[in-house]
Amino acid sequence: MPQTMKYWKHILILSALIIGVVVYLFFKNPQVIKTMNYFNRLPDTVLIQPFEDMNEAQAQYVYQGLKHVYPSVVLLQAKALPECAWYAPRARYKADSIILVLKKRQDFGYVTLGITDKDISTTKGDVADWGIIGLGYLPGSACVVSTFRLNKSKLNEQLLKVCLHELGHTRGLRHCEVKTCYMRDAEGHNTADEEYEFCASCRKKLEAKGWVFK
Repeated sequence: MPQTMKYWKHILILSALIIGVVVYLFFKNPQVIKTMNYFNRLPDTVLIQPFEDMNEAQAQYVYQGLKHVYPSVVLLQAKALPECAWYAPRARYKADSIILVLKKRQDFGYVTLGITDKDISTTKGDVADWGIIGLGYLPGSACVVSTFRLNKSKLNEQLLKVCLHELGHTRGLRHCEVKTCYMRDAEGHNTADEEYEFCASCRKKLEAKGWVFK
């Protein structure tokens, strides 16, 4: 074999070995594994985290309602609201802080829904403390819903609708222009009575992420 061919043969073998090592190390990288698992995993398990102020019957109602549209739901034991979320000037809890605490308590592959009877708020534009019904990041692994501003005569029904709305955000859904869709932007009002289901577009996106509508 000519010397030049031997030289190129050695180069090709060495290159193949280097590429093999790089590929091996790439797929052993924890961040790469996490990303691959994200796209190939089964639907996340929804953990319902009621806080101690929450009525047990209401938590059960949310649990049963979510089971009709989601394959994996777990109702956790009630816990105290995090003290770090308390906002004394307005006697309410910061929803952002609650979500951060919920995220720290969970492992990969879960999304946590916190439900409380206490008033919650967040920062909105120039308003440092805006009272809200619920908050969920888009996308995210935790959200929180409060019954404080809901219609007490239709509490269970409205609570479930808001929970579906915030969970929709964690699954990547933005606000929807369809007025009867659960993902409608409430714009600071309680519009739950006007919402009846996920619209066809939102429903299709959720089905692609493992939701099962019966």
